[in-house]
Amino acid sequence: MKFAVRRRRAPSIIIVSLVDILVILLIFFVVSTTFKKDQPEVNIHLPESKTSSAKPAELDHAIVTVDAQDGLMLDGKTIAVDQLEEAVNNLTPPRKASIVLKADQKASFGIIIKVMDALKLAGVKNLPAFTQGAGE
Repeated sequence: MKFAVRRRRAPSIIIVSLVDILVILLIFFVVSTTFKKDQPEVNIHLPESKTSSAKPAELDHAIVTVDAQDGLMLDGKTIAVDQLEEAVNNLTPPRKASIVLKADQKASFGIIIKVMDALKLAGVKNLPAFTQGAGE
């Protein structure tokens, strides 16, 4: 009796499917990476706070900035105090709910109160402020 002997093929790795998986992983990591939103460059010296806590930047905050010369900006665009309420009302609801105040420590107290009043009239209930921790 004669048995037919089959020759086994040497195992090989199919590179094409590995390249496809690599490209899909690369696209996933590029899309899932959060990029830092460019903040307008204004030289601001934040006041120090011993009780401040760092919060993750998960939300796209609308930032109200008051500089040392009492200049007011909303998301990097110069705006007058009397126009602030209308500009905040025109924001989308998620951005309106995540407004933060970033005021220079040399800004006058009067302008900060006017800004807070305008934001309160626009319906902003919670207004966190950026500070610099004591150890930073």
